[in-house]
Amino acid sequence: MTILTKNIPTADIIVEAHERIKPFVHQTPVMTSQSINAISGARLYFKCENFQKVGAFKFRGATNAVFSLNEDERQKGVATHSSGNHGQGLALAAKMQKIPAYIVMPENAPRVKRLAVEGSGAEVIPCKNTLASREETLQKVVEQTGAITIHPFDDYRIIAGQATAAKELIEEQGQFDVIMTPVGGGGLLSGTALTCHYWSPLTKVIAGEPSGADDAIRSMKAGTIIPCPQPSTIADGLLTTICERTFGIIKDHVSDIISVTDDEIVAAMRLIWERMKIIVEPSAAVPVAALLKNKEEFKGKKIGIILTGGNVDLDKLPFR
Repeated sequence: MTILTKNIPTADIIVEAHERIKPFVHQTPVMTSQSINAISGARLYFKCENFQKVGAFKFRGATNAVFSLNEDERQKGVATHSSGNHGQGLALAAKMQKIPAYIVMPENAPRVKRLAVEGSGAEVIPCKNTLASREETLQKVVEQTGAITIHPFDDYRIIAGQATAAKELIEEQGQFDVIMTPVGGGGLLSGTALTCHYWSPLTKVIAGEPSGADDAIRSMKAGTIIPCPQPSTIADGLLTTICERTFGIIKDHVSDIISVTDDEIVAAMRLIWERMKIIVEPSAAVPVAALLKNKEEFKGKKIGIILTGGNVDLDKLPFR
């Protein structure tokens, strides 16, 4: 048994994380749509993390990680790399603790997300739009500042925090046939898989993944992590590659990952905007796209879908 496997969050750790963050996060609403049910042929329950603080589920993990730090660690501040939502979550959590935050962001990150990070008082450090540049820049920042790295997903405190979204969904709506999330780095997917494993073991966990950033699908087929060489997708929050921590949980507890194209993502995003009258970003629409692409597989089933975020640059909408 490896150290990573041995330290996977237990049910008790997820409960502790939930209690730790409850005073600070929103218990987001669960919404339904009769028209989307009719289109899909399934009974859908949307956990609306687009209404979470900072507009995304990432605030859950960031809050758990920051509020888990001891006093010496807090004094050093925190640092991370992020295309936006994790950066926003970490910046706000750090602000609540009155500690510095340093957020490395790719130059092409949505303007709305960069402004939100800066609005919480964090320092934004730009980098090139590659994972290597993100990691190299972050390493330099940590060396210069001494800040504690809070990785967007390669951290069990983050995974435990993200697990609380599905925990709330199950507690409110009961057992599901399937719970669906998108997958990028795998923090939400692995946290959701653990929640179902502990509290709803008959529930299948299925993810949607952009075809242009399909490392999770490649890795599941190969049984080992296979990075996507040049990830490219409209779902900017899903450009990262899964890690050993998240993959270890995903390969043991996730039933399937479904690939979707950018056109399918945009169509699902537009459907949610039009039928539910709520704003979601492309990454949030990915599991909906996966469901609509495979209607027969999900027909007649009770399905929970975590709508991961709603931070959209309104000057660059993918539809008119």
